[in-house]
Amino acid sequence: MTTALVAPGPRSHPITGHLSEFREDRLGFFTTCARQYGDRVALRLGWRPTLLLSHPNDIEAVLTNSRDFIKHWYLRLSATILGQGLLTSEGNFWLRQRRLAQPAFHRKRIATYGEIMVAYAQRLIAAWQDGDTRDVHQDMLRLTMEIVAKTLFDTETGGEAERVGVAIDFLLATFDVRMSSLIPLPESIPTPTNIKLRRAVRQLDQIIYGFIQQRRTSSEDRGDLLSMLLHAQDEDDGSRMTDRQVRDEALTIFLAGHETTALTMSWIWYLLSEHPPVEKQLMEELGTVLGGRAPTVDDLPRLKYTEMVVYEAMRLYPPAFVVGREAIHDCVVNGLQVPAGTTVLMSQWVVQRDPRFFVNPEQFQPERWADGLAKRLPKYAYFPFGGGPRLCIGQSFALMEVALLLATIAQRFRLTLVPGHRVTPSALFTLRPKDGVRVTVQRR
Repeated sequence: MTTALVAPGPRSHPITGHLSEFREDRLGFFTTCARQYGDRVALRLGWRPTLLLSHPNDIEAVLTNSRDFIKHWYLRLSATILGQGLLTSEGNFWLRQRRLAQPAFHRKRIATYGEIMVAYAQRLIAAWQDGDTRDVHQDMLRLTMEIVAKTLFDTETGGEAERVGVAIDFLLATFDVRMSSLIPLPESIPTPTNIKLRRAVRQLDQIIYGFIQQRRTSSEDRGDLLSMLLHAQDEDDGSRMTDRQVRDEALTIFLAGHETTALTMSWIWYLLSEHPPVEKQLMEELGTVLGGRAPTVDDLPRLKYTEMVVYEAMRLYPPAFVVGREAIHDCVVNGLQVPAGTTVLMSQWVVQRDPRFFVNPEQFQPERWADGLAKRLPKYAYFPFGGGPRLCIGQSFALMEVALLLATIAQRFRLTLVPGHRVTPSALFTLRPKDGVRVTVQRR
């Protein structure tokens, strides 16, 4: 096995490699590399040898190979924050945790949360006034935080759950900084950022362990995700999660359920505002299926165009714009030699805008999904939730939530982008609108 990647790539700086280009414009850098050098591009981010893969076959080979690849290094650096939750753990420990957590995300179980999602969306827009100018991205962040607080902890925001959200926002910011660092400093070094980081983690632990202790004392099943995690029992040995394991999974669920769903909703409102014909067709479907009433989970199979809008928004603006793995052994990916220690990056942003797989890939065209495109595509040409055994456990929960929120809010209000407000994607830990999404809300 050779020690060099057998793939082309751009010239790099002798010390920083391609880190400066990566920091400056991650989306543009990934796209340029893929278009100029092909589906396999050799890079170096600081001292880390890196491989950018952009063909679905190669992506599948990596994401389905848990023997030779583990999660990206920056997630492992954040063990203090995320612990050994499903996002970061590996091997047999991950497999056991996944098995224990899976029942909490069974379709019948999550369907019971549909009424909560609709009710909280209705409560949000009840405070909107006709003609208001709002940053709907902030509104969606608040809404999804309220929903995840209720479905996870069976609690309202405004107190402890609000503090969880603030702490998580800070943690996400530290992820962004660490991912772009030439030499990320260990969390144990008392830098100002690390001191704030540990303070935020302590705050999170105090709140989440408080919820756990309350439930342990009462042994009450309140029908929320936390109750499911606490009562989950291993079929093989009868064991349950420790408090630390429950804490790690709860924090992972809060993080994923809050940030990524809010981003999907934010990008949908932006795209609908920019594409009136799509909005018109969406409203026609909502009128036909719902007739002005609030949506329910049972309506979702008939809201086909609504689903297409969601799929297309996540194609163009995937909240997770890149997924990373690290090779732990020398291995071969479809004939390509990948030395141990190589970081492998696979960008949803790049692949889901590839003209080989999507006609007019830069255009927002929900109808492209109408004729069975999802089944005809190569399996990993569209992977907003990742793939392989590490496919996001909350995929069904998220898709249900987005469809219900969209149907609830769009029936009552039209959101129009404020003239002159530019919405720019900012690719940090997730794909966020840099300056928010400022809209004028008009009651229908």
